[in-house]
Amino acid sequence: MFEHLKAVPPDPILGILSAYAADPNPKKIDLGIGVYKNEAGATPMLECVVEAEKILIATQTSKSYLGPPGVVGFNSAMSDLLFGPDSDVLQQGRVRTIQTPGGTGGLRVAADLVKTAVPDAAIWASDPTWPNHMAIFPASGLPMHAYPYFDRLNSTLRFVEMMESLRQRGPGDVVLFHACCHNPCGVSPDQEQWEAITNLAAERGFTPMVDIAYMGFERGIEEDTLAVRLFSEKCPEVIVVSSCSKNFAVYRERTGAISIVCENDQKAADVQTVINSLTRKNYSMPPTHGPAIIDIILHSDELTKLWESEVTTMRNRINSLRKTLSEKIIASGISKDFSFLQRQSGMFSFLGLSVEQVHRLKNEFAIYTVDSARINVASFNDGNIEYFIDALSKVLED
Repeated sequence: MFEHLKAVPPDPILGILSAYAADPNPKKIDLGIGVYKNEAGATPMLECVVEAEKILIATQTSKSYLGPPGVVGFNSAMSDLLFGPDSDVLQQGRVRTIQTPGGTGGLRVAADLVKTAVPDAAIWASDPTWPNHMAIFPASGLPMHAYPYFDRLNSTLRFVEMMESLRQRGPGDVVLFHACCHNPCGVSPDQEQWEAITNLAAERGFTPMVDIAYMGFERGIEEDTLAVRLFSEKCPEVIVVSSCSKNFAVYRERTGAISIVCENDQKAADVQTVINSLTRKNYSMPPTHGPAIIDIILHSDELTKLWESEVTTMRNRINSLRKTLSEKIIASGISKDFSFLQRQSGMFSFLGLSVEQVHRLKNEFAIYTVDSARINVASFNDGNIEYFIDALSKVLED
């Protein structure tokens, strides 16, 4: 059966992890892996998670299966976070939120749902987008296309070209958006641009799908739901996929959700039965540990306040690193303009280096990133930022 199978190249990020681990250079830096890191270079457990986990262990009485939708309290709390507890869509019963194994699992469920609803539908994603988007949707049989998004020369949003492209979309098309902290380019629409994008979606009738994986890392927890709330106010149907990996730092617990906004309560109930059927064929029953922890946090005023404080700390650290990195590059005398780092948000940005320059960083200085020169800003700290800038200077000037 397997004799005709050939080895598949490793995922670029996973390949970087392996190479970095094997590198003996004490000054090595991993700028590839997409996890938050503190000043010590570690990805810590949040204090709110530690406290909630203690409560869970002390009170949990069973490891029996959950129902297909998952932890009920988690689902309701995520709905409130995303749409606002007093939003019309929640008050009208138009939303159903179903727990999924991480945001990636939520995206696959969304893909299967779209394929079931409209078999000849197509997905339109930003150019560029998270690389795994390009694998998840075709795996469900959905063709993918790109719309203009990132101006690589100026490190800005191609807003006019994007809008021109989206005006060509209509019913039967699903357009994928990053709600905040765009991965991989770090460039997001501003509020006025989001207003225009959501107005266009309502006018043209395409279905928005919003991937919100970094809520709280751009401007704030509630502020970063702007796109979700505008789409849900203006469009009859919206698909939202959320991840708790980053803002709760529960990466390995695989905690996410898919939220469906429908025209009315009855249709939302119908769609939920379809999702339950799809997940039954996929992973059967959802996990509980991560969602149960978040259920506890978001239903405790004390732990919610602690979580909000910890998210603020992570966001402020990333923004501070962006400012420091930009200022230190200028002070070093490097002529290439990296001021865009301060204008962008979230963990990721493109450095605008060639593949040859990326390879030199790795081979000569043990600084690891993907060939696109996308970096994780949160990987920098006081102990490695000067070394990186010195290496960057040598690579750029030679």
